[in-house]
Amino acid sequence: MRRIAIIQGEHRVLTEPDTMLTTVLGSCVAVCLHDPVARVGGMNHFLLGEPMAGHALKPEELHRYGVHAMELLINAMMQAGAVRDRMCGHLYGGGNIVAGLGQIGSSNAAFARRFMETEGLQVKRCDLGGNSARKVEFLPYDGRVRSLIVKDVVPEARPQRIMAHDVELF
Repeated sequence: MRRIAIIQGEHRVLTEPDTMLTTVLGSCVAVCLHDPVARVGGMNHFLLGEPMAGHALKPEELHRYGVHAMELLINAMMQAGAVRDRMCGHLYGGGNIVAGLGQIGSSNAAFARRFMETEGLQVKRCDLGGNSARKVEFLPYDGRVRSLIVKDVVPEARPQRIMAHDVELF
């Protein structure tokens, strides 16, 4: 199985089987869209839902926002043969991971839900919110998705004193 990682600000649409799109999310959101008839699927990964009112966007900033990322994903899906009325979606991420950043994750999650509803796109699965990071694995051809909570499995490193030659190893 071929794996393609999607990072912040990217999107990808695929039509071939045996290919997986993956991403890791904290407060960001990823939307996976699928057309089951055309067997087309795609994923995006955005940092923020929409710019603050009155914020003048520079072209190089567009990729950060879900409002732009969603349009790019939908258009790329249709260019690959998907029909908008058949598209369904899965929403992931939007966690409030870092205490000092406020409710950015919740705001991103609310944007994703609102966008899907406003655009009349069915949401099949929604795994948004909380305070944990997620790893998302999406098979665009089949439309199957798996979301895994990312746990901190690396134990805190503690210094160990080894008495050989008065060297301290960490």
